[in-house]
Amino acid sequence: MAQENNNQPAQQPEVNYNELVRVRREKLAELQAAGRDPFARTSFPVQDHAAEIKENFVDKEEGDETPGRHVSIAGRIMTKRGMGKAGFCDLQDDTARIQLYVRKDMIGDDSYADFKKYDIGDIIGVTGEVFRTKAGEISVKAESVTLLSKSLLPLPDKWSGLKDTDTRYRQRYLDLIVNPEVKDTFVKRSRILREIRDYLDSKGFLEVDTPILLPMEIAASAKPFRTHHNTLDLDMTLRIETELYLKRLIVGGMDRVYEVGRIFRNEGMDTKHNPEFTSVELYQAYTDYKGMMDLVEELYTRLAKNVCGSTVITYQGKEIDMGHWERMTMAEAVKKYAGVDYYDWATDEDARAAAKEKHVEVPANATRGTVLAEFFDAYVEENLIQPTFIYDYPVENSPLAKRKPEDPAFTERFEYFINATEYGNAFSELNDPIDQKGRFEYQLEKKREEDPNTPAAVDYDYVTALEYGLAPTGGLGFGVDRLVMLLTDSASIRDVLLFPTMKPVD
Repeated sequence: MAQENNNQPAQQPEVNYNELVRVRREKLAELQAAGRDPFARTSFPVQDHAAEIKENFVDKEEGDETPGRHVSIAGRIMTKRGMGKAGFCDLQDDTARIQLYVRKDMIGDDSYADFKKYDIGDIIGVTGEVFRTKAGEISVKAESVTLLSKSLLPLPDKWSGLKDTDTRYRQRYLDLIVNPEVKDTFVKRSRILREIRDYLDSKGFLEVDTPILLPMEIAASAKPFRTHHNTLDLDMTLRIETELYLKRLIVGGMDRVYEVGRIFRNEGMDTKHNPEFTSVELYQAYTDYKGMMDLVEELYTRLAKNVCGSTVITYQGKEIDMGHWERMTMAEAVKKYAGVDYYDWATDEDARAAAKEKHVEVPANATRGTVLAEFFDAYVEENLIQPTFIYDYPVENSPLAKRKPEDPAFTERFEYFINATEYGNAFSELNDPIDQKGRFEYQLEKKREEDPNTPAAVDYDYVTALEYGLAPTGGLGFGVDRLVMLLTDSASIRDVLLFPTMKPVD
C-alpha cells in the first residue's frame, strides 16, 4: 500500500495524490470482485456513541473479572497504529472520538486482514467491550469490525490539518470531519434559534411563513435577485425582507407574529454580509418601538445566559456585557461623539455648513435629517462597543416608521449596536395609509432618478391593507447570522453559515 501523507490535493504533488486515490480504488475493486461491496450495506445497529461511552464509564474494583459494558458504535477511522497481531485506531462518530483496540485472535484472521487494509477515512461499525487501557485511555475492545463505506479520497494530514479557509468553506463536509470543533458553532446556532423561538412563543407570538418569490420589486434600497416564472410568464424577485406580509397579518387580526426566514439581497460580500442570510422579523399589535426595546434587551440577555452561561461574553478579545444596555437618541449620540448639536441647525443650509466644517460628505441638497444620519455614520457607530439603542431616526431614512407626534422631523425608530456593528432595526410601524402611500411613491421617485429603467414599483396592495386599519404596532427585525457570530466569537459570517456563497473555482 502506498504511504499516505493525507494532504489536501492542492497541498501535495499531484502524482502522490493520484497514487493514493489509485490504491483506494483498487481496494474497492478487490472488495467488489469478492462480493463484499462496502456501499451495498444499508444499515448498522448503532446503539452507543463515543461521548456517552466515555462519560458513563466506571472503573472496576480491583479483582473484578466481570465483562465490561458491551457496545455497538459506528464512525470514521481517523488514525491507525500498530498492526502486528493487534492494532489501535481512533473512531470518530457524531459526538466524539474513541480508541478501538483490535486483536487478530478476537475478530478472526480474515477480519483482521481486512481491517489492516482499511484506510483513514473509512466508515466502520464495531461491536465490543469497553475497558480502560494500561495507559489510562477508555477504549473499545473490538469483537467485530464491519466496513460500512469506503473513503476513496485521503483526508488532510493529521498534523497540518485543514486550515485553508477557502477550502474549509467550499468543502464544509471535509471541514467537519477534520475539524470537529467546527460543529460546535453550528450546534450552538441551532440552540440560539431554538431559544429565540421558545422566548417568542412564550410571549404569545405565532410563527408563520410568508412568500419568498414576489411578483414585484419594491422600491427599497436593497437590491433583489430577479427570476422568471415560466407558467405565469411573470418576472419575479426573491424577497429582501418579510415585513410587508407580516404586517398584513396584523391587519388581519393576528396580533403577534414572527418569521425566521431566509432573505436574499444582490449586494456586496464581506465578513458581515452574505447574499442569502437568515433574519427574524416580529410584529406586535398595541405596542411601540419602546416595547420592542424592552423585548430586545430581555431576549439578548436571556440568550447570553442560556447559550454562553453568562451575560458577560467575549467577542474578538473584547468583553461585552449583554445584561446592560444604553439608550440614546441619534441627536444625543451625534452631540456626544461629534460635538455638534442638531438643534443648533435652524435650516438645511446650516446643517450642510456644519458637515463641511467637520469634513463630512453629504449630498448637495441634503436636509438636516440627512446630515444628522451622515454625522452618525462618520462619528458615532465606531464607538458603540457595549450594547446600545440609538433611537429617533430622521424621517428621510425611515420610510416605514411612524413620525414622532411631538417632532415630525423624526420617527419612532431604533437600531441597536454591539461592537460597533448594527444588529437590528425596529419601528413604531407607520399605520397611516395616506402617509405610507406618499412615502412609497417618494421612495420610487428617488429610485428612478438613480435608474430610469428600474422595474421597482409601489406595493399598493399593502397600502390597501392599511386602509382597512393597522392597529398601533411595534416591529423588529434582526439578523440571525450576526447574532450567532457574536455568541460564538466568530470573526466572519462564513464561519456561521454551513454553506456560504462562494465564487466558483473555475
